Amino acid sequence: MMLRTILTAALLLAATAASADVGQTRVVVPSHDIQRGDVIADSDLSYIAVTALPPTSGIVTSMNALDGMQARRLLRAGQTLRDDDVRRPILITKGSTVTMTFDEPGVTLTAIGKAMSEGGMGETVTILNPVSYRQVTGVVTGSGQVRAADATPVALSQQLAATR
Repeated sequence: MMLRTILTAALLLAATAASADVGQTRVVVPSHDIQRGDVIADSDLSYIAVTALPPTSGIVTSMNALDGMQARRLLRAGQTLRDDDVRRPILITKGSTVTMTFDEPGVTLTAIGKAMSEGGMGETVTILNPVSYRQVTGVVTGSGQVRAADATPVALSQQLAATR
């Protein structure tokens, strides 16, 4: 009876070890604690092997996906990272003054607005037009720069005329 229990335990251990080798996935973890707001570099990261992950887990498996990103929260050393733990660095903060640009073939109009939300490169933000009090959405193109997405040349030209 004792021998059968020992053999069963040995077989279970061998099966567990064999399955662990097969179901390993390499994931990215911080090599040290990363503070909220810090920009992440490859030197801040390392890889560890974990057992198979669910396909929709959102766990980061490539350092390239995190290079240059900003931590949304404190990232603990050795803990797996999810896609939503990071974001592009903030280039526009809520309440800041931004330059809106509207481009059409042959016409480029610019106007000043107030950011109603924050965003990083390529993200959509809401801008308040201080003349008409109309909110305009735009895509962040640089620090304090937005390409207006839903403005019309008439609305922007009226704003420019009102500011002169």
